[in-house]
Amino acid sequence: MAKEPEKLSAAQRSKIRRLSQPKELAPDEEGGELNIVPFLDIIMNVLMFVLATVAVTYTATLDTSLGHAGGGGKPPSTPTLGLTIFISGDGFGLKARGGNVAPGCNGTGSGLAVGRKGSDYDYPTLNECVAKLKHASPDFAGETQVTLTASPNIPYQIIISTMDAVRKADSNGEELFPEVNFGVAR
Repeated sequence: MAKEPEKLSAAQRSKIRRLSQPKELAPDEEGGELNIVPFLDIIMNVLMFVLATVAVTYTATLDTSLGHAGGGGKPPSTPTLGLTIFISGDGFGLKARGGNVAPGCNGTGSGLAVGRKGSDYDYPTLNECVAKLKHASPDFAGETQVTLTASPNIPYQIIISTMDAVRKADSNGEELFPEVNFGVAR
């Protein structure tokens, strides 16, 4: 025969009910979860804003060297060309050892050595003129430096194209003036 379960007293039932009920935690004992969803929303919005506003730029570098100021060294033993190119809004002015180069790159004189061709700068004529000046004397054959000066309103691309025009001869690819120094117009 099966035994009947023992009946609990009223005090025992009351104690079981009291112990089985959930306890309320004190405010300092709360063990709730941290809600990080709003924080992540803010981080994602900031991240998307930064990614959308970052400008991607590509830069190209051109090797140049600083000019030598003052008489820090010995004067050259052979005559030098000392070529300086001035870029203005109307064309190119050239100055060499003998003075200003005349228009058309023929001798010395005042004016622009190479004017503009319509609305464009005449880089092929500049290249021919620079090659002509370099070959004017055998003393200039080893010279590799040119000083470049531009008016303040000259666009950057014009300066770069001028540098390209004086570095190598168009006709035979001979190296003319690969070392470009920047000068300040006075």
